[in-house]
Amino acid sequence: MIKKSFIILGISAAYFVNAQDISTLRNTAEIYSNSSLNGTAKYNAMAGSMGALGGDFSVLNSNPAGIGVSIASEMSGTLAIQNSKNTTSLAGKSIDYKVNRTDLGNVGGVMALKIDGSSPWKFVNIGVNYSNQSIEDYSETPGNNKVNFNLYNSDNQLVDNIAFVGHAYNRYGDLSKMSVAVGGNYDNRIYVGAGLNFHSAVIDQYDSAAFDSSTNNTSSIYNKQYTPFSETSNGFSASVGVIGKINSQFRLGAALETPTWWSISRVYNEYLNPTNGTYTEDRNLSSPMKATLSAAFVPNKNFAINVDYSLGLTKPKYKVYGNAETELNNFFSDHSKNLSEVKVGAEYRIQAFRLRGGYGFASSPFDSMSISAFTDSGSAANTSFNNLIVGKRSTIGAGIGYDFKSFYIDAAYQNLSSEYKSPFLRGFASNNTGYFSSDNDIIEIDAAIVSNVKNTRDNFFITLGWKF
Repeated sequence: MIKKSFIILGISAAYFVNAQDISTLRNTAEIYSNSSLNGTAKYNAMAGSMGALGGDFSVLNSNPAGIGVSIASEMSGTLAIQNSKNTTSLAGKSIDYKVNRTDLGNVGGVMALKIDGSSPWKFVNIGVNYSNQSIEDYSETPGNNKVNFNLYNSDNQLVDNIAFVGHAYNRYGDLSKMSVAVGGNYDNRIYVGAGLNFHSAVIDQYDSAAFDSSTNNTSSIYNKQYTPFSETSNGFSASVGVIGKINSQFRLGAALETPTWWSISRVYNEYLNPTNGTYTEDRNLSSPMKATLSAAFVPNKNFAINVDYSLGLTKPKYKVYGNAETELNNFFSDHSKNLSEVKVGAEYRIQAFRLRGGYGFASSPFDSMSISAFTDSGSAANTSFNNLIVGKRSTIGAGIGYDFKSFYIDAAYQNLSSEYKSPFLRGFASNNTGYFSSDNDIIEIDAAIVSNVKNTRDNFFITLGWKF
């Protein structure tokens, strides 16, 4: 068999990790380093902004001291209906793809233990929160036949010309987090809490490109080296927090969550090894430590508004077993920035009715970068990109609820939107990063194709709860 290769000269994109595909970078930042998960319908309607208010066990996602605010025991379950749409554009063309998923998104409760007597400690509470969400994502880039290549055999003879006709990143999986915490109420003025968090993720990742042959008018599919891959991961973190009443109307909160220490087991495909097949490897990752500052204004029993600001204090870091982890760490050290997020949420009560709303904004975890990329005309040039790999994210929430005293029902709607630049295709056989066909033909390209992806999520939540 003649091994075929395609080499396009251009400016080297040094930031691309030589032994990794782009999806590894994206999953590290988007899944393993982002502990923001859905909660109850009330929590989601307020965009997750409850750090200084508390009173809902989903606040364990931001400040465990919020458990100490509860004065009654409760438990609830939340049905999550998740709808995600990607619109991927390149060279004036776009492809839409929708994913719909219905799950038990959240379940948990608080056990409120009142302390009688003259002690300044009024309550010691125990809270449990479990959140689960789908991380399924499919982004298909349309083709551009102006990006084409001559195909030569080993004798450097021209045998074909092929054109790029499409690419897909395809991810399946789920992300979950279970938190267990203890919170205390000191003299109805200071609330403290500490919790343990247990994380898990299951990921199946695909990265493939298609090309048309001008000789026989057939299409061939090429898979990125080391893909498809599957990961099963478990992580652990701890959190502490405090909420203080400045006066009857103002509250301040602060919380700190340690890095999540992930153990990742991966099964992947290898195409260059003479015994082509699947292989396994283990990795250990520390996600960023996170701090959250909160403030709340509660002028009366009918209205409350809360603001949370979260900041990543460190950067993702892999335990080094070889060159791959060293290159990943160098990339995050040089090109990532501390993730920051601001969230605002409010609730208004009209007797037994509840009206809620919220807004959140999260920055991109990566700096602007310049890489060698193809233009729409098919030439390669050094180009600077914002929001490369992962972009900024905006969240809008709204919800209603009704309190039946012993029972309650809440409903919420969330719209999340983000837009980012998606690079792919660059790779070399010499360092095991090219794209391989089923018969081990290799595509090597010293430039990336970069498409634009706009993601929109419309999520609905219904919570049924019981107070006792």
